Amino acid sequence: MPPPHGVVIVAFPGIELLDATGPAEVFSVASRLAGADRPGYLVRIATADGGPVTTSSGVRLMADLAFDDMAGPIDTLLVSGAIELVDGGVEPVIDHEVTEWLRHAAPRARRTGSICAGAHLLAAAGLLDGRPATTHWLTAGRLAAEHSQVRVDPDPIFIRDGRVWTCAGVTSGMDMALAMVAEDHGQDLALATARMMVMYVKRSGGQSQFSVPLSVQGSSDDRIDELRRWIDEHLTEDLSLQALAARTHLSTRHFTRLFQQRTSTTPAAYVEEARLEAARRLLEDSDWSLPEVSAASGLGSVETLHRVFRRRLGTTPAEYRRRF
Repeated sequence: MPPPHGVVIVAFPGIELLDATGPAEVFSVASRLAGADRPGYLVRIATADGGPVTTSSGVRLMADLAFDDMAGPIDTLLVSGAIELVDGGVEPVIDHEVTEWLRHAAPRARRTGSICAGAHLLAAAGLLDGRPATTHWLTAGRLAAEHSQVRVDPDPIFIRDGRVWTCAGVTSGMDMALAMVAEDHGQDLALATARMMVMYVKRSGGQSQFSVPLSVQGSSDDRIDELRRWIDEHLTEDLSLQALAARTHLSTRHFTRLFQQRTSTTPAAYVEEARLEAARRLLEDSDWSLPEVSAASGLGSVETLHRVFRRRLGTTPAEYRRRF
């Protein structure tokens, strides 16, 4: 029988514990289910010096080997991520010892992947240049701003571009690991692994269903701020472009230009997002029927509710309610 697939998960101080242990568990379960006639996985944790690291949760993670212990080819190389809260904001942690090692080690790997904010380390090592990539929705904007050669898409659960994989926040590392199992052993083993772990073998929708959709930058114009607050409190009223422009005593053309300048979105897109947010909250917190949710959120009809959920979140209202 061929030897097992070797998986090396890179860890450093402050990583999210599940970034490392989540994919490791997927590969472990797949190995047990694969049976004796198929190669499973050998998962090892690597740190710079081979010593333990303390994760963000305070749990210490023991290492199996140091970077210097890996001189030959690597089958699967995964990089964990870490996020810090700084001045009320979120920042990815860049471990320069890891990024320097990745420049030399990643070319030896059959495939390389990042979990959560680990994408920032791959980008810092130059491994994402010219590629599409994703990361946690909270740091995707920063990844795009700091690495203009990376085509950042903040919505997918994971992205594969040739031999390089990136995924979204924390638990999405398990989704990505399942996809790797499917690539190595076929969909049947991936499905069996997902069932054993009580997971979706493939999640519907993207990260936007977990993010805060109304993260529109603040405006320096009192009229626009006041109007946004009024919109949020009057979702069932006439919120057409003409009605909103009239409320601010501006022409539709001037109003549209000012609103977009102040909020980086259009009036119609903002209204739809506000109504979608209201519908999400009702689906999460109430047992109202879909017609009731449609009416109360201002979306009007169940057909419109479905259409907006499909387009914006990649899922259905019923599926969203089951999950949240």
